[in-house]
Amino acid sequence: MSDSASAGQARGPAILVDADACPVKEEIYRVALRHGVPVTIVSNSRIRIPDHPLIGRAVVSDAFDAADDWIAEACGATSVVITADILLADRCLKAGGTVLGPTGKPFTTASIGSAIATRAIMADLRAGGEAIGGPPPFGKADRSRFLSALDEALVRLARAAR
Repeated sequence: MSDSASAGQARGPAILVDADACPVKEEIYRVALRHGVPVTIVSNSRIRIPDHPLIGRAVVSDAFDAADDWIAEACGATSVVITADILLADRCLKAGGTVLGPTGKPFTTASIGSAIATRAIMADLRAGGEAIGGPPPFGKADRSRFLSALDEALVRLARAAR
């Protein structure tokens, strides 16, 4: 896959990664290569990726939401999107994609509404000067849960394609 390849053109499952702050890129490569699924790393700057025909990149401008816009446009029913961005997850779910957070937690049409509401509440609290802290540190259990969730998602998509 070249730097300019579009994962949205793929016929089978494809993984789209919101890569600028993704802590599980190595895990994504490992699972994707085992399943023979192409990966597109989407970022605002050039990120080093393994030299493999199934792994490509899309470097977008540094404009606000440029990476999100690229991913949302490329996303479809056979896409697995990896992101921690709730609003991007919502856009990808609406496009029919499967969406996983880096901790392995799936975003679903049933859960996205409450996730968006919580995000809005937290933004309001921060804007009001509240010290609310952030998410817990990323750990081994998160990495393990992610590996399992990505593997399961790819198996489900492969079965659906048959």
